[in-house]
Amino acid sequence: MGWLSDVLKRNSELEWMFDLDLTYETSHRAYLKKMALETCINFIGRTISQSEFRIMKNGKRQMNDWHYLLNVRPNTDQAAADFWQKFIYELIHENEVLVILTDNNDLLIADSFTRVEYAVYPDIFKDVTVKDYTFQRSFNMDEVIYLTYNNEKLSKFMDGMFDDFANLFSRMIEVSLRKNQIRGKVGMDSTQDLTDKNRTKLQNFIDKLFNSFRNNSVALVPMLKGFNYEEVYSGENNGQSVEELTKLKRSLVDDVANILGIPNALVHGELAEYETSIKAYIKFCIGPLIKKIGDELNAKLIDKENYLKGDKIQIRGIAELNPLEVADAIDKLRASGVYNGNEIREKLGDERVDNPALDEYVITKNYQSADSVEGGEVG
Repeated sequence: MGWLSDVLKRNSELEWMFDLDLTYETSHRAYLKKMALETCINFIGRTISQSEFRIMKNGKRQMNDWHYLLNVRPNTDQAAADFWQKFIYELIHENEVLVILTDNNDLLIADSFTRVEYAVYPDIFKDVTVKDYTFQRSFNMDEVIYLTYNNEKLSKFMDGMFDDFANLFSRMIEVSLRKNQIRGKVGMDSTQDLTDKNRTKLQNFIDKLFNSFRNNSVALVPMLKGFNYEEVYSGENNGQSVEELTKLKRSLVDDVANILGIPNALVHGELAEYETSIKAYIKFCIGPLIKKIGDELNAKLIDKENYLKGDKIQIRGIAELNPLEVADAIDKLRASGVYNGNEIREKLGDERVDNPALDEYVITKNYQSADSVEGGEVG
């Protein structure tokens, strides 16, 4: 730096020029991370929020308090759809979710908590906070609904990749802005002392000048003696195209979707491979998630004795088939005697009905054993 200091001392004009604000720093594109996570997690959340939770006893749906809490109004501030969408968001984003039942019979999703783990005793949850209220009591594992999603927190796992994408995206925008930038040179005759006061006045004048160029379709500026502006770059060169920036954002969403098991075509709304994608989505993403939620609800809301007798909680409305789309297959299953009518209704997500005819197995096709076929005479 010695040689630079000497130059600046010899030329006071160079020294104050280094103080002018001619550059800026591009901010980090943190919204890329939030965009990818929000897009994919909310996609799953909206799917699960359409589920119907059925409390079954002896094959009949029970319309009790739990049915109302799980399907209509879990608490005073949330509808069931909002509750389950937030439930899924917390589960995937934070890798765990805790739901408690208050003394007023409200189901609340905890915003924060401390889990105390034991080897042979049930774990305990302390400092459970919902909004701005922290419960003074502790909750045992058998008193709460608690799920974990993965072995590692998703956002923590993705942090490295998000940083790389953000740096690349910022660089692409920076290059595009630079290639489309209008640049000019300002020349002036300095006949007065360049004190801090004069330097501030000059900087303010330059700022007003270029703000006028940037913000107004028609910009008129005074011509001052000894002050000259020359444009050296018109900004006509095309920078990074919008398509390339969109591809980068899409690639990031694709990576998050692949981790969560969402087919890329679905999350982008492509209809070309809709049927195949929706089947894969239900089987590999939603199916395991519903199984995880169902297992926890059955373990916490139904005791072992009643569960072994057939009482259970079913989650319906997502994975079931559309009867109109599989009408031919239904007819073959019924006609072959493999399933009766009520069993088929259950597979389609409907309840059994008290119709003896639907409990019967019927065969309307000419099915018979191969051994019963008589061969012809040999001549």
